[in-house]
Formats: sequence, C-alpha cells, structure tokens
Amino acid sequence: MHCVIARFPFELVKSEVLRSMKGVKPEPVTGESVIIGRRTYPVKQVGEVITRQDRRDFSAGEVTRAMTRLGFTCRTAPAADPRPRLRPRIADGHVTAPPR
Repeated sequence: MHCVIARFPFELVKSEVLRSMKGVKPEPVTGESVIIGRRTYPVKQVGEVITRQDRRDFSAGEVTRAMTRLGFTCRTAPAADPRPRLRPRIADGHVTAPPR
C-alpha cells in the first residue's frame, strides 16, 4: 500500500510491518495506539520503527491512517476526565471532604 508519512513516500505491506515489529518491546501507551499481533504499541513507536525516521518528524495521525488502511486495529487516546480533581482539606488535623 502506498502512503506518505512526513512527506516521504512508503510502500507498506502488512506482513512487513508484522516482521519489523517482531521482538520490539512496546513502550507504555499514553496516547494513540495500534494493536500488532498480540501487543499494543504507541503509534509513534511503530512509525519510528517502520519509517526509520525520528518520531518528531511525523504525526500520530499519519501513522494511524496508514495502519488502519493496512487492517490493524488502532485506538485513540483515552479521554481526560472533565471533572477537576479535588484534594481533601485538612483543618485542625482532621481531614474533611472537599465541597461539592
């Protein structure tokens, strides 16, 4: 499959992506991810391995689109909790619940 990542053309094949990622230990996922085999990788890590480019040179979206077109399952970053975290108040040595 022909695709462009960081303004460079690539011919990607699913079997070659599988082969390239074999034996690569997944980094912790904090954003978008792709499932390759039985492992979940950050898309930026996959992009760096398959393109041999610095991950700052391409976007996660470019790699996600390419991996989706090859038939891999991609997941978006988990949504942030919209509620602010409240810390308990300590008054006179007693912990009280924050106001709601």
